[in-house]
Amino acid sequence: MFISDLSSAVASNVTAGLVLAARSLAGAMTPNLSMPTATQIVVEAGATRSRAYELRDAILGILPTLARPPGRPKAERAPAPVSVTADLRGEVLRFVMQHPGCVHEQPGRSRYAESFRLFVLELRERHIEFPLTDFAVAVLVPIGTLEDWLRPGRAVATAELSASVPDVEAVEADIRQTHVETVLAQWRSWNGDFCSFCEHVREHHRVPIGRSLIASILFAHGERTPEHRSGRSRDEDALRGTFETFFPGAQWVGDGKTLEVIIDGEVVHQNLELVVDAHTDAAVGIDVRDEEDSPAVVAAFEDGVKATGEAPLALLLDNKPCNDTDEVDAALGDTLHLRSTLGRAQNKAHVEGAFGLFSQTVPPIELRTGDARKLARDVARLVAAVFFRVLNRRPRLDRDGVSRVELYAQGVTDEQRQAALASLNERLRKQQLAAQTLAARADPTTRALLDDAFERLALADPARHLRNAIACYPLDAIVDAIAIFDGKRTAGTLPDDVDARYVLGIVKNVHHCHEAEAITAALLRERLAARDRLLETLVRERDAILADAGTDIAPALDAIARRLTHADRVIDRHFWLDTAAALFPDDDEHRRSLFVRLARRIHAAFRLKPADRSALERSLLRRLWPLT
Repeated sequence: MFISDLSSAVASNVTAGLVLAARSLAGAMTPNLSMPTATQIVVEAGATRSRAYELRDAILGILPTLARPPGRPKAERAPAPVSVTADLRGEVLRFVMQHPGCVHEQPGRSRYAESFRLFVLELRERHIEFPLTDFAVAVLVPIGTLEDWLRPGRAVATAELSASVPDVEAVEADIRQTHVETVLAQWRSWNGDFCSFCEHVREHHRVPIGRSLIASILFAHGERTPEHRSGRSRDEDALRGTFETFFPGAQWVGDGKTLEVIIDGEVVHQNLELVVDAHTDAAVGIDVRDEEDSPAVVAAFEDGVKATGEAPLALLLDNKPCNDTDEVDAALGDTLHLRSTLGRAQNKAHVEGAFGLFSQTVPPIELRTGDARKLARDVARLVAAVFFRVLNRRPRLDRDGVSRVELYAQGVTDEQRQAALASLNERLRKQQLAAQTLAARADPTTRALLDDAFERLALADPARHLRNAIACYPLDAIVDAIAIFDGKRTAGTLPDDVDARYVLGIVKNVHHCHEAEAITAALLRERLAARDRLLETLVRERDAILADAGTDIAPALDAIARRLTHADRVIDRHFWLDTAAALFPDDDEHRRSLFVRLARRIHAAFRLKPADRSALERSLLRRLWPLT
């Protein structure tokens, strides 16, 4: 190897470092390239080994900077003016000092009151030319949070504590009057959420009471009303434990359940039809096939008769169309066919409980075979039979250790049989009278309309139970429901295995919406006509807002938005929505910008639930851009 003499321009250590760097790069390019060893390079250059290696590393670090990609270099953004940032930060500080509790910092996140969010939105509209990133730094709000506030329709859900409310006298007896006055005075000037207020009172005002007691004080003095979760409905409490049973074999309950069987990686659905005795909870008959239909009901019933040796007095089935066919009635014979109450799954608690235990006990069924469907049916039948046979012979703690099989084998007297048959016949008679009454009340035009629709949509209702129930609703709700069902079917958005009960559900929902709109409109119309005290106050508030704003629409809409989001009554919200819609100009571009401004303020009102904020936004949209 020969290294040219560069001593006059380059030091020997630099020369050696350069050649070492070249050797490192050449070794990475190809192993076949011949290069001298590191020792040869150091000796020939007359350099120091350690210093040569240091310079090699420095040269390798400089190489990437010698060439840049084509195009102009990235322009550096000019920093925000210090004066504007200082002014913004000063305004934020003054607002926080005037509204204690509007910003509450916690490890990992901060909480902002509605008043602070509206203040920041107003600041942003006054300084729209200021870059958003610099604006976020100036007002001390994270950029992601600020973008959420500026984006209409994006809501962040918050939760408030719901506390029990004791009696006023008990509240005033538990704490000193000074603590009560401190809590009330601080709450009236507070702008934050309730949980942060409790921490503020305890830490900064030394009031040693908990959240529940603070909530009780505020409620007792009319300052705050907590929300309560809805409990169990009165119907559930009243009807609990009222299913009447007589003796083993008097009444059976039947229903179907879809099972998943995985065959060679393919999910195959099979229907398990089960019949359970209501008195003993014993599974008496089962059947497995591709889908829930009339033959499945018949097969399960006949399997129960074969297992017990005798048909029951009555069989309770739900209101699915496949249970109301001539085939099922013929198979039942003298057995009474009872129907479960619409909307009450508790009527079939015996079979539903058996299905629940089946799901918890039986592991997933996964097999591999050539004939997937046949094997799935056989395996599902085998698993179901084994499960319910074991279940029937398991001692029951609630029956003194007696199994279902032993309970079913108990003797029945003729008097018990006759009494049960009479009671079941009376129940069947009431059901038939109720069905006849519904059919008689139905308008002939409505009946004909439903008949044509059910035939056109291929909906099964052989006993007319569903059509009679639908016919009790107004005609406009029925027509809308049929159109919705037909449209969803055309669009392919109907759920799987849908039947005529889906139409009944649509009718109920549409009728509820129609009724709610009519009631709201009537309330508003009557109250406006009567000029009651509530609306007179609202009218005065509206006139004062419009007078203060003059010809400038934006501040008037800001004031209306606050009244709208703080209204506790539905009629008040409708009033302020109508007032806001009336202020919007005809210019479409200006109209859109004002709507975005108002929508941001609506979604900044976190005191409302996300669904309520979205409902207010949609109501305003319907008023501004009606489609009819």
